[in-house]
Amino acid sequence: MIINGVLIDDTFSEAFSMRATRIIITAINFKWARHAAQTMTGFATSVIGCNVEAGIEKVLSNHETPDGRPGVSVLLFATDRKTLQAQLQTRIGQCVLTCPTTAVFSGLAGAAGEQIALGKNIRYFGDGHQTSKLIGGRRYWRIPVMDGEFVCEETTTCQSAIGGGNILVMARSISQVLLACEAAIDAMSMLPNIILPFPGGGVRSGSKVGSKYPFLTASTNHPFCPTLKGRPDSALNKNIEAVMEIVVDGLSKQDVHHAMRRGIEAVCDLGKSQGIEKITGGNYGGKLGPHHFHLREIMHESYKRYL
Repeated sequence: MIINGVLIDDTFSEAFSMRATRIIITAINFKWARHAAQTMTGFATSVIGCNVEAGIEKVLSNHETPDGRPGVSVLLFATDRKTLQAQLQTRIGQCVLTCPTTAVFSGLAGAAGEQIALGKNIRYFGDGHQTSKLIGGRRYWRIPVMDGEFVCEETTTCQSAIGGGNILVMARSISQVLLACEAAIDAMSMLPNIILPFPGGGVRSGSKVGSKYPFLTASTNHPFCPTLKGRPDSALNKNIEAVMEIVVDGLSKQDVHHAMRRGIEAVCDLGKSQGIEKITGGNYGGKLGPHHFHLREIMHESYKRYL
């Protein structure tokens, strides 16, 4: 498939099953809500080294939050419930409880899934001075702190999710691949139920499954490294000098599918005239995960508008 001069590989992007939750952080103003959200989603790019993948999903107005204050919704993804629980507790306790004026609520109230602790364990920081209140069947904890009290819902929902959906963009220069990926990232970030967990949404250190070193589970995706184009297993032609990956995690397969389509559309809108040569996916022969996002299927409907 060729769209606006950009070759779309006939391949699939391989993703894996995860567990996820959404929380809502509110504060006296958006600045402090964002401070807490940015801090708690730090060092959360990949489960390979961080145990959790997390990011800011969207900004919420005071009409969209449980307490009528400005807020931010955050999504967290992990490979299992136990790890997600541990990471959520640590990050709430160290990064949100400590941030002035904040409160925390479940962002998946009523969704199908298991309940995991949110304020249920953090309440003990109150040293016996904490109190609880049941409102509409949902329990909230009030923990006295030096600016008043920290309000935290007792539990949140942990649900099935998808991690590792991806596209790889190939261009004739670094500046051109950055331009294309920034356009894709902007388009994808407008969507609900997804995050792009890597710095700014882009990944230059794309990895493959396994390594020549037995102690590594992942290593540099050398067929896509421009400095290794001389190797017989290189995936790059002579025109490609830069490759960047965009990884997306979503609450459902459809969420990831939609985000990948938006991202590919944004890259193709720039087209070959802007130095974009090709789009492909991270296909590891089924070694990474059971969820396969076929690029041609994703772009089938979009293709019509370019004809």
